[in-house]
Amino acid sequence: MKSVKDILRNKVSGIFTIVPNATVLTAIELMAEKNIGSLLVMEGDKLVGIITERDYSRKVILAGKSSSNTLVKEIMTQKLVVIQPGSTIEECMVLMIENSVRYLPVIEEGKAIGVISIGNVVNSIISEQNIVINNLQQYIMQG
Repeated sequence: MKSVKDILRNKVSGIFTIVPNATVLTAIELMAEKNIGSLLVMEGDKLVGIITERDYSRKVILAGKSSSNTLVKEIMTQKLVVIQPGSTIEECMVLMIENSVRYLPVIEEGKAIGVISIGNVVNSIISEQNIVINNLQQYIMQG
């Protein structure tokens, strides 16, 4: 099974971050511009949280707050669930399901090096299943 490192190697985009004192509007604009669903919240090199579209919809829109007056640090998720680059895709899936998260910051030697989304995990699993199916079909056709 593929590892987190394999997924990161194949991702087109890099790591996108925002500072805790930025407005939520700035965060949402950056997510829209980059076509992503989350941003790592950083204070210098230190990962302090993650902000997602879900945080925005539940903690700003549904709470009747203004995205231009609310700071990222007010709504970001601070209790982070993270993964290591050597972890398997299966381990990602388990962590995501057990913790009801859609994004896992990837941490190596104490530093954030990427983010794995539920979409990345599902695409990887589908890709591996297609390889197995093709191999089985070839085996059957040869027999």
